Amino acid sequence: MSIKNYTTPDGMKRLKDEALRLIDVERPELVKVVSWAASNGDRSENGDYIYGKRKLREIDKRIRLLTKKLDSAVAIDPAQREETDQVFFGATVSFQKSTAKIETVAIVGIDEADAKKGLISWISPLAASLLKSRIGDHVYLDTPNGKEELKITDIQYKKITID
Repeated sequence: MSIKNYTTPDGMKRLKDEALRLIDVERPELVKVVSWAASNGDRSENGDYIYGKRKLREIDKRIRLLTKKLDSAVAIDPAQREETDQVFFGATVSFQKSTAKIETVAIVGIDEADAKKGLISWISPLAASLLKSRIGDHVYLDTPNGKEELKITDIQYKKITID
């Protein structure tokens, strides 16, 4: 049983683009450098060769990670989702804290999360407290200062741009 890696279409594109760039551009260029460095003789003190091999291992490791993520990825387009009044993956949710300040976040995939842009991972504590709630519901978020009450004020399903 594999764990699903939920993502938006933009997130899926970002993962694929990075994997293709590493496979088609960066890795072949580095292989050329390593081959050239290896042809220069003694490899034990050849900085270009040693650094190139290390960098090649890092790229291969990243490619394996991206491949695993893509294999388990499930792209969900919030803009194409059926209308619902509940919070699920891809929702853009507005909520009011006890401080009367309204905040808005979009629930996205693990690799897309960026708190500064209001993009939170679907497995984050905030998203976990918001999931399955409806407009008008009061949910509670565990914080270091205790439980914080959040009132859901709006739920929308629209295109989420991550870049």
